[in-house]
Amino acid sequence: MKVKNHIHTIMKLLSCAFLLISLQSRAQLLELVSGKIIFESAAELESIEATSTKPKGLVDLSKKNFAFSVDISTFDGFNSALQKEHFNENYLESNIFPTASFSGKLIDPVDLNKTKQTIRAKGKFTVHGISKERIINVDLKKTATGFEISSNFNVLLSDHGISIPRIVYQKIAENISVTITGKLNTKQ
Repeated sequence: MKVKNHIHTIMKLLSCAFLLISLQSRAQLLELVSGKIIFESAAELESIEATSTKPKGLVDLSKKNFAFSVDISTFDGFNSALQKEHFNENYLESNIFPTASFSGKLIDPVDLNKTKQTIRAKGKFTVHGISKERIINVDLKKTATGFEISSNFNVLLSDHGISIPRIVYQKIAENISVTITGKLNTKQ
């Protein structure tokens, strides 16, 4: 009878251990619940700014993987409706290449005990159907439910096959500034 009780106790302990491991693995998955992407073109004759509040993203801390994307057509702002139309039709060709994305691995570990930290994310940054390997610094601020994130980086249009017609060359910058902010919460 003691052997049966002992085996039953071991089985309960193993079940609890597997449940804890399962819960811990699930707690390592973070989802972007809100975010904002701002791009700015500061050219000689004109500044253009547009914003999307529709990015999507997941981070798996246990595997150190991440994937973020945004639908190009969700960017608003611009200096005119015609400018937005040209952005979607002539430059980003959002009907052919509807999303921009960044996916890959976290180079640095995320310390769940730190209030603030900066980590490096390495992966494929894809815009206009062309992927480039990038390392982007991301600032993390711990919250009660996950992290607030922010990052600033530049995108060279020629790296992604986006050409600027000579007639508007002084109105569109070749190097675009990108700012990303958002909230990552534990995925339920």
